[in-house]
Amino acid sequence: QVQLVESGGGLVQAGDSLRLSCAASGRTFSNYAMGWFRQAPGKEREFVAGINWVTNTYYANSVKGRFTISRDNAKNTVDLQMSGLKPEDTAVYYCAARSLRTSVTPSDYAYWGQGTQVTVSS
Repeated sequence: QVQLVESGGGLVQAGDSLRLSCAASGRTFSNYAMGWFRQAPGKEREFVAGINWVTNTYYANSVKGRFTISRDNAKNTVDLQMSGLKPEDTAVYYCAARSLRTSVTPSDYAYWGQGTQVTVSS
């Protein structure tokens, strides 16, 4: 069992930066691939970024070059640094974990945090 808790969301203006953090507890954190997903009202949950257990990173095209995912296995945390935020980035952001390999499919992830709201005003 892995417990995930996100933090760092908030209300920002277009062009601003924001850093989300996800703290994990439970089983060996380094064995898990971590993903950030987001869900806007009326839309399906979508992949944002992922990092596997050997720290290879993956990004959705919509955030590539603006967002950076990183993990600290000593602290059991995974962060999402977001810059150049746009109103279309507004969503609830979720941290998720699955064994070993990153996936862009939400249903492949066994563990989820409660989500943190990010709102970007124009």
